[in-house]
Amino acid sequence: MGKVTFLNPEFFWLFALLPIAIGWYVWKRKEQTATLKISSTKGFGTSGSILAKIKPLLYVLRILALSFIIVAMARPRTVDISNKTKSTKGIDIVMAIDVSGSMLAKDLKPNRMEALKKVAKSFVENRPNDRIGLVVYASEAYTKSPVTSDKSIVLNALQSVKYDNVLQDGTGIGMGLATAVNRLKDSKAKSKVIILLTDGVNNNGFIEPETASDIAKEYGIKVYTIGIGTNGMAEFPYAMTPNGQFLFRMMQVEIDEKLLQSIAKNTGGKYFRATSNEKLKIIYNEINKLETTEIEELKFYDYDEKYRPLALLAGLCLLLEIGLRKTIFKSFI
Repeated sequence: MGKVTFLNPEFFWLFALLPIAIGWYVWKRKEQTATLKISSTKGFGTSGSILAKIKPLLYVLRILALSFIIVAMARPRTVDISNKTKSTKGIDIVMAIDVSGSMLAKDLKPNRMEALKKVAKSFVENRPNDRIGLVVYASEAYTKSPVTSDKSIVLNALQSVKYDNVLQDGTGIGMGLATAVNRLKDSKAKSKVIILLTDGVNNNGFIEPETASDIAKEYGIKVYTIGIGTNGMAEFPYAMTPNGQFLFRMMQVEIDEKLLQSIAKNTGGKYFRATSNEKLKIIYNEINKLETTEIEELKFYDYDEKYRPLALLAGLCLLLEIGLRKTIFKSFI
């Protein structure tokens, strides 16, 4: 049941007239009853009838009838609102994530990979009307999650991203980009976007990044590139102990920003540099605003009019008053 509203609330001002009507009745009530002047009433006995006492009930019924009519004219009603939304301009997005060993560097907290996963998770959750896929790459690349509207699949795939030596270590930017393009080339979406993130320079793979960029452009795919890593030195993993623990040392951060800028410019995208957790979050928020999905929202209003019972009550009060006046109180003096 929806909340009661009134279509014509201005009619409630009529309630201001009721005290005047009641005052007028009290002032004139004696003049409304026939009177007989006699010298003495000693010769008359009293019948003990209660009709004289309850006769004002007739006027109470009339006031109630007027009150019900006023509320009915104000048109009380309840409304149930149902919403239906549909995407009128869907976007297909593939996130291509570098999972090479350098993504374990600790210049972002707790490391680059975990910082990225947290921000990317929020990005996915804020795109409920788009299809999203996930590609991971190092020296090679593979699809972690196909392009899908089922966000739980994407989020589970994102959560499972880690450095596990499944892919040979290295950074094949061209491989990651080409794999992402392959996931989108047959898409029928109005807009196709790749978010390519890396923390290094292209040093592996058999597909050149420039070639993959040209292919993306040919298929009308926009590429946003993100270079992740602080400026200067950072703690990088360089070896692993027998018990599986990484050893870290300070090393120079190297990101091929010119390449990433070129890819973004060639495809109509934009290049970003994430030097901290907060900056990475800001970047994904900006991409989220740049790639907006047009949503059509339809609202359905179901009105349930409540004035009819009030009109019936007003009619019953008036009929009851008239009936009593024409019967029980007809001969009362």
